[in-house]
Amino acid sequence: MEENIKMELRHVSKSFPGVKALDDVSFQLKKGSVHVLCGENGAGKSTLMKILYGLYHPDEGEIVIDGKPVSISSPMDARKNKISMVFQELSYVPDMTLEENLYLGRWCKKSPVQMDWKRIRRETVELLKSEGLSYAPDTLLRDMTVSNIQMLEILKAISFNAEILIMDEPTSSISNQDVEFLIGKINELRDRGMSIIYISHKMDEIFRIADEITVLRDGKTIKTLHKDETNVDEIIELMVGRKLENQYPKEEISIGEELLKVENLTKAGVFENINFSIKAGEIVGFAGLVGAGRTEVMSAIFGMDSYDSGKISLKGKPLECRKNIRKVIDSGITMVTEDRRRYGIIPIRSVLENASLANLKKYFSGGRGHKKQEITEVSEVFGKVRVKTPSLETPIVNLSGGNQQKVILAKWMLCENAQVVIMDEPTRGIDVGAKKEIYELMNVLAASGKGIVMISSELPELIGMCDRIYIMKEGKISGCLDEQELFTQERIMGFAVS
Repeated sequence: MEENIKMELRHVSKSFPGVKALDDVSFQLKKGSVHVLCGENGAGKSTLMKILYGLYHPDEGEIVIDGKPVSISSPMDARKNKISMVFQELSYVPDMTLEENLYLGRWCKKSPVQMDWKRIRRETVELLKSEGLSYAPDTLLRDMTVSNIQMLEILKAISFNAEILIMDEPTSSISNQDVEFLIGKINELRDRGMSIIYISHKMDEIFRIADEITVLRDGKTIKTLHKDETNVDEIIELMVGRKLENQYPKEEISIGEELLKVENLTKAGVFENINFSIKAGEIVGFAGLVGAGRTEVMSAIFGMDSYDSGKISLKGKPLECRKNIRKVIDSGITMVTEDRRRYGIIPIRSVLENASLANLKKYFSGGRGHKKQEITEVSEVFGKVRVKTPSLETPIVNLSGGNQQKVILAKWMLCENAQVVIMDEPTRGIDVGAKKEIYELMNVLAASGKGIVMISSELPELIGMCDRIYIMKEGKISGCLDEQELFTQERIMGFAVS
């Protein structure tokens, strides 16, 4: 083994019922380097890293650290080998404080039965200060944004004094400012000698931080390249197995009648005097910095949160939907939420159950279930959205993030009365190939007469896919661009920050 190799995975294979996730994969990580792992959703990236972190046990293969084979059968074993991991799907307890989540599983104790809360508070404050973060230790995580929680997960991983740090899509839900902070932190950790495995689909990030890039496809190692030996087009082609053209396949669709109209929607301290409309066949984007209030407005419209005043109309009829999601869905508004794991899926249930969840009245009536109809209709829509799953009975948690997102979209497509589809960061944590499939599905929905709201922090996809773009700043709509020739990142950011 070469002297500068910190860790090596040798000939690793792993199968799950109905699918071979990894097939003879080998991977080397050099000391003091950032090695980016790329591939489409379902390529095996997260599975490979979960084996390294002890969450899965390989069917074949071995792990070698500092030249010595090691056995890692749990996260505790991984930590003993100085390995830490930041997961794509956030793992936290909403009703616990920041400091409690930070020390969860490694409590500081005065005695076997007594917690040392003063030490926990002191060390939390010191850690936050050392990393340049201004969060309050006693803040409940349910009161923090997804972006802030993601930064906390990264902070927690760093705090283990690891020598190998695995980061699975760490920037998928954080602000541009936090991305810059994170990239600076990664460079600092690399300079300190830490070895980092970084999973990402964002090409601009990959080429900013990578030393080496390995591409996986269909559970196999395709190629490892130094970043100076390759480019974005080659990496994408290696990932998808073909050249990917027309990344934003926006179709010209005739615009119909007004579906949704929001007038002066206000919630004190959160958003104020929100006015916008959506027409049939239209894709309307919402841009803005993290914390601008985009998600909060859509959550109020969908009935997840309350609002103080204002009017919401659907096809000209007033819709009173304060905290009544069932009524909103029955009226014809659906929502793909930003936090997929918390609000979008039921992890322990099958893909079939998750897909039919919003349509139970249709599949259960007269005191009995209509299983055959349910399977037929779910299978049909899965074919349209190209869900990759071993079977309909596979737990949805076993699917890749991109396929979980497709199941959520399938769930709303099964609601025949759906007229407006709200999509909050619909491509977060999804590879370039799956993103294009999501965009194509948006075209299909728009062509069928539905109105689509798309919240995104990725300005290129808003510019590429939307008919109009609203920009929010500090809880207010600060601008609206309604002609595609006006769509530029500079104009959008101008409204978002000025």
